Amino acid sequence: MTTDAPQRAAEFIRSRLGDSRPRTAIVLGSGLGELANQVTNATTIPYSGIPGFPEPTVIGHSGNLIAGSLGGKPVILQSGRFHLYEGHDPSTVVLPIRVFAELGVSNFIVTNAAGGINRTLKPPTLMLITDHINLMWKSPLSGEVFDGEPRFPDMSAPYDPGLRAIAREVALETGIHLGEGVYVGVLGPSYETPAEIRMFDRMGADAVGMSTVPETIVANARGIKVLGISSITNPAAGTTNEPLNHDEVLEAGRDIAKNLGRLIEGVLEKKG
Repeated sequence: MTTDAPQRAAEFIRSRLGDSRPRTAIVLGSGLGELANQVTNATTIPYSGIPGFPEPTVIGHSGNLIAGSLGGKPVILQSGRFHLYEGHDPSTVVLPIRVFAELGVSNFIVTNAAGGINRTLKPPTLMLITDHINLMWKSPLSGEVFDGEPRFPDMSAPYDPGLRAIAREVALETGIHLGEGVYVGVLGPSYETPAEIRMFDRMGADAVGMSTVPETIVANARGIKVLGISSITNPAAGTTNEPLNHDEVLEAGRDIAKNLGRLIEGVLEKKG
C-alpha cells in the first residue's frame, strides 16, 4: 500500500460527509454492530466505494463507515474491521485508523469480542483494556514510515488513562459491570489451545482476541487517544469443558451490545 492511500480515502470520505467533522471514531467488534443503529442523522458510506478499503469477509462484520451523532457528539463508526487472519497486510488492517487521523479524529474507541482468561470475567461482560500484549508477530509500523508517524512511537500508555477514568465513572453511575485487564492480541483464526491460554495467563493477560492491537499502535503513533473495551463473549479454551464457536461469540456480543452502547454514549457525553 502506498503512503498516500490514507489521504486519498480521506478525500473521498470528506466529499460524502460535507461539513461534518467527527472528533471520535469507534470500531465495532464481532456481534457489536447494533450500536450503529443508535447513530442519528447518519450518513452511511459502503467500503466498496472507499479507495483502498476491502470488503470484510467475517460473519458479524458488515462493511460500512457510519457518520452522525451518538451521545450528542459527532462520531464516525467503522462497522466491520479488517483482520490479519483474512490475509490482509498490516497496512490494510490499519488503513481506517490512518484515514481517521487525516479526518482530524482525536479520540478512538476500539471494541472487540474476546475470550476471558481471567476467571473473574464471567461472560457476557465488559472489560476495560488497561494494556495489551502483541503476539500477532507483526507491527503495522514496519516498512516505510507514513506521514505524521514517528519511527519509534512511545507505547507506555497505549490506552488513555483519562478516557479510562471517564469510562469507570459512567459504569458506576449506570450500574454497568466493568472489569479491567490486559488484552493479548493473537493472529488467529483458530481459537487458542488450552496450553496457549495457560501461557497467556502466566504472561499477565486477562482476555484474548484477534484484533485491536494493530489499530491501537497506529492510533498512538498518530497522537490519537484510545479507549479500549472488550466484550468478554466466551471463556477461553481450557477454562471450561465447553468447545468454542463463532456463533456463540456473535450471540453473546449481541446480548452485551446494549450495555456497551450505554457505556460509549456516556463517555461521549461526559467528555464534552
